[in-house]
This record gives sequence, structure tokens and C-alpha cells, in this order.
Amino acid sequence: MIHTRNSSHMYTTLIDCTTLAQHLADPDWLILDCRFNLADTAYGERVYAQGHIPTAHYLHLDHDLSSPITPQSGRHPLPDVNTLGAKLRSIGLKSSSQVVAYDDCGGAMAVRAWWLLRWLGHEAVAVLDGGFPAWQQQQGMLETATPPVVLPGDFQPRLQAGFTVTTAQLLAATHDWQVVDARAPERFRGEKEPIDPVAGRIPGAVNRPLTDNLMSNGLFKAAQQLRTEWESVLAGVESVQVVHMCGSGVTACHNLLAMEIAGLMGSRLYPGSWSEWIRDPARPVATG
Repeated sequence: MIHTRNSSHMYTTLIDCTTLAQHLADPDWLILDCRFNLADTAYGERVYAQGHIPTAHYLHLDHDLSSPITPQSGRHPLPDVNTLGAKLRSIGLKSSSQVVAYDDCGGAMAVRAWWLLRWLGHEAVAVLDGGFPAWQQQQGMLETATPPVVLPGDFQPRLQAGFTVTTAQLLAATHDWQVVDARAPERFRGEKEPIDPVAGRIPGAVNRPLTDNLMSNGLFKAAQQLRTEWESVLAGVESVQVVHMCGSGVTACHNLLAMEIAGLMGSRLYPGSWSEWIRDPARPVATG
């Protein structure tokens, strides 16, 4: 999806491999490798060293795109704004940069970088549709070297209001929001919980597994199909009343992106998600 501003193209949701390949040498483009595995936290750095899209910089979910866990937080608290801003400047992020984020799991990790950059006020950021597998299939160009140290960028975070909902806000006004949970159906129903110590969901939430946003080839479904499906999920609820959650606030961004592709703007993220909600046993839990 392309949004046009000042007669120049700015990619704000998805970008395809062909377009990215045409801009690999463009100094105004910044590529972020976000590959990560929750069960093997060194996986991303390992596969990055084995081969990545040329000029891409690696960002680690735990070290770069999250802050340390606290007794009150979920598993992936939002990163410190100034720390992340400094990291992004150090790899060359400018206010004029077009950013492209990719992973190898259908966008489930790259969406974290996409959402964070928008939260920090950087609009021109897109997820590579199909990610690393599509790149290998269609383009094939890889490199193993870490990009040379670049001139620091001039990016300054401008935190955007209305992007998040806190646990306290959800507890105080659950009826004001429609919570959409991106976890797998068996986790949503509380039948199986491989990661968190308590199984179940927030009462009143509806389930839209993030995999429902993708076709069998790993690319996102077309905008019109996504819109039809999401309007069915939301059943008349306005997009600005939607709050997205998952296990730790990472993959929930996939549903947020899918809604934006569909033209359903203004939904919010519950960054703490299930892993924060269950920190207090007094908070209600539904199963079944």
C-alpha cells in the first residue's frame, strides 16, 4: 500500500521484494532484519550472520525492541524511547528515511519494529511482504557482512498519543474497548498454554489469529479481503475502539497492520498483553 505525500512515495504498511531490490543502494532507505525465535533467542543473530538482505541491520527483539522485564510487566515491555531512538540513529535513521523491516515468520516479529517506529513518530516504515523467504525466492541477493558504520541519523522520537492502552485503562473501562487477541485459538480458549503460567483470555475478547491475515504463500491477503474479514470479526465495532493483544504485545501488531492495510485505522495496542494481565491473580480470566 502506497501513501503519497509531497508527490514522493512513502511506504507505510507493506512493501514487495521487487521494490526493495530497486532501493538497496538508496542512502535514504534503512533495512531492519528482525528475525527472532522465542524458544532460541540467539537464533536471529545467528541466521543474520549466515546471510541477510544487503545493507540490513539486525535488531534483537529482547535487547533492542523491548526493555527488561519487571515484576509487573509482560514478557516484552516497550523499549525505553531514548535508548531505542539512539540505537536507530546509530544505524543511520534519518527523519527522511524509508524503513523496511523483515523477518522469516510471516511478519510476526517485523511488525514490532513497524509499530514502534510509528509510535515514535516515524511514518515511512513498512513490512517486507513475505519477508526473508520471499526475498530468497524472488531476489536471492544476500550478504554476510555487517553494514559499515554509517553517519548517525538525525531521527528524534516524537511519541504519538493514542497508540496504547494500559492494563489499568482496560480494567477500568473494559466495555469501552473491543479486545482482539492474536494468539492461536487453543491458547485463546485456554486449552493449551506453552509459554505463560496461566491459560485463558481476557473476558469479552474475540480471537483473530495473526495467521488469518496471510495467504498460504506467506504473503498478506489483499486489502479488500482483509477488510471483509475484519469487518466480520469486529461486527460493527468502530476501528478506534479496537485494542490488540497477544501473549506479550509483539505479534498483536500483526493484526494492527492488517487492519491498516484494510483501511481500518486508529486501533490501539495493549503492550503488556496476556503475560502482563496474569501478573495479578485478581484480574478476571475466561476460558472455553
